[in-house]
Amino acid sequence: MNNDRGFFLALIGMLLAMGVLMVHSASMTSHPSQSEQIYLSRHLLFLACGIAAGIIASLWPAQFIYRAAPYLFAVVTGLLVLVLIPGIGTHVNGAQRWLRLGTFTMQPAELAKLALPLFLARLVMQVRARETGWWAGFLLPCLPAAVMVPLVMRQPDLGTALFLAAGSGILLFVARWPLRNFALIAAPTIPAIAYLVIHRPYQMQRISGFVAAWTDPSSAPYQLKQSLMTLGAGGGQGVGLGKGWQKLSFLPEANTDFVFAVIGEELGLIGTFTVIALWIGVYIFGIRLLARHDKNSFAFLAGTTLLTQIILQAAINVAVVTAMVPPKGIPHPLMSYGGSNLVTTLMAVGLIVSFSRATESVEATAVDDTEVETPQSLAA
Repeated sequence: MNNDRGFFLALIGMLLAMGVLMVHSASMTSHPSQSEQIYLSRHLLFLACGIAAGIIASLWPAQFIYRAAPYLFAVVTGLLVLVLIPGIGTHVNGAQRWLRLGTFTMQPAELAKLALPLFLARLVMQVRARETGWWAGFLLPCLPAAVMVPLVMRQPDLGTALFLAAGSGILLFVARWPLRNFALIAAPTIPAIAYLVIHRPYQMQRISGFVAAWTDPSSAPYQLKQSLMTLGAGGGQGVGLGKGWQKLSFLPEANTDFVFAVIGEELGLIGTFTVIALWIGVYIFGIRLLARHDKNSFAFLAGTTLLTQIILQAAINVAVVTAMVPPKGIPHPLMSYGGSNLVTTLMAVGLIVSFSRATESVEATAVDDTEVETPQSLAA
């Protein structure tokens, strides 16, 4: 167990170290200025905050996280409501996704990636303990996502909303939710998503741009063309760390959403395959840490979902950069510049470590309106 945890944290550390290097390199511009150092210093500040948050989260016992999940869900839901209020939420490029206090800025939707799976895992445990009927077992697990996902869509942020819905689906799948329930959810959800995409011109432009990247590259969106050009320029071994040209005002969002493309140019296929191998290693050792627990435990359900969400986000980012899916602004976890995502991801890592150390967990049962928590074999 200790060896697996050590390997898991070592791989996380390697990704963080590579992230620091690439954020600094990708922040260079065609006209050198102090902004390069500003990006690096801010990233290091975010990293320090994230590591501190991750360490604190790793020290919380599974029982504490179980009890705190409803309160975290309520707080994050409140923040998602606040960000939509004019004058409180910050409006940037047609979206209202940020809360700003002086120089401090946060994106509540990132915290939802923690709050939603933790609360849903607790709710699944409660539904099982109370042996509710089929309708309650179907409707209750849908409620957390039904609250948070529409709030995120109102920002608007369809990509993050779908990511949160996917995270809920992952947890319910791990919890062995009946397949008929997934079918019942998919029946109205898929047409609703199609309707939203069709009636939002910018979403349709992303899809048409994605198709053009493979059918008519000359008419593909500028960002996709530059991303593929940046990846191709690196070849097998890359042009050398810090020596890339595309980041010099040619590749948009070089130090955030498209940092993986900069890795491809400067470190080549060797660099990109190394990053992918590191993520595969993170998932393997993370699963090994959690697989020792009861598959019905809160620790296993929440930990597996958080781990899978991190890997899924990395995979989506790579797919966007390589034009395998329609473009969506999603950072590469642990490696992209940005505070909210980095701190949230490191908190998720800390929670996974905490769950890996859990020796017992709690299953909640409700009698009338009173909850009784009883130790069960949820983690060892």
